[in-house]
Amino acid sequence: MMNLENMIHVLASHTVAQNLVELWGNDEGSLELWRASSNFVYAFKQHQNQYFLRFSFEQNQTMDQWKAELEYMQYLYLNGFPSVVPIRSKNGELIETLMAPEGTYMAVVFSKANGINLDSDDITEIQMEKWGESLGSLHYLSKKFEPGFVRRKSWLDTVELMEDVFQRHPSDRIALEELNKVTSWLQSLPKDNETYGIIHYDFQLDNIFFEENKNSFNVIDFDDAMYHWYAIDIVTALDDFIGEENPSSKVLMRSFLNGYRSKMNLENDIVAQFPRFQRYANLYKFYKLSISLDHEVIMDAPSWYDGLRGKLMRVKDDLRITFQKPW
Repeated sequence: MMNLENMIHVLASHTVAQNLVELWGNDEGSLELWRASSNFVYAFKQHQNQYFLRFSFEQNQTMDQWKAELEYMQYLYLNGFPSVVPIRSKNGELIETLMAPEGTYMAVVFSKANGINLDSDDITEIQMEKWGESLGSLHYLSKKFEPGFVRRKSWLDTVELMEDVFQRHPSDRIALEELNKVTSWLQSLPKDNETYGIIHYDFQLDNIFFEENKNSFNVIDFDDAMYHWYAIDIVTALDDFIGEENPSSKVLMRSFLNGYRSKMNLENDIVAQFPRFQRYANLYKFYKLSISLDHEVIMDAPSWYDGLRGKLMRVKDDLRITFQKPW
């Protein structure tokens, strides 16, 4: 999640999105908000074809990190992995910037992902297996990926960011203690080409689109791609299923892992460590929520603000409880 104060400012008029989309060109009246989470994402049409504009403050991510993300995405696409691709602007650039009084925005445009989003309540065993197979295919390609001059961030970079935020907020001391434990555990793990590499990190159902005629998934949103253990990608993908005690969830998880193992080796001792990998995921989520809620009192906030802020605070409270669980 982005800082809510930034979200309010940009969504107040959509002027930033309108100025940015002009750098690519769009059909009149086609620009509309699609998603506002870690970034702003707007759907638009150009010659009746659907595209997506993504932008954020430069302070949230560096230009080098965006370039590294796009390099990884292009590598996947060129090697046959079904994902969206970045589209060049009128100036021939993949990334454009816009200066504004409140700061600099960075923007990129992506093609549309074919297919539909699936729901965790309705997904079938076959679809779960294909989902796992898709993630396994991504990791298989990641093993061979060699970045250019710029690398995506690693889990250690995120630890430094989390530590900085948690130290600034005394109420988050329990999160800082949890971070120290998780960091020590991760540093004790073996790290080789079969278990560690660049991952998607947010391979959940809202970021994959199922094409029934091809029985495969198209993937979007590589914004959180980082160097980490491949296992964390499985854990974050299966966030809605891990920990569920009902038999159907366990069957669906087994189908996912069977699909993954058709492309990548996955030892049972790694699967047994999923709950500990989930502790890192909970910390990272807690960190993002802290960033979102870190702002001064907002006067004349829009009607949706109080409800969203309350929801995010409740999620933070729930995550704090997980930090108290024994190791």
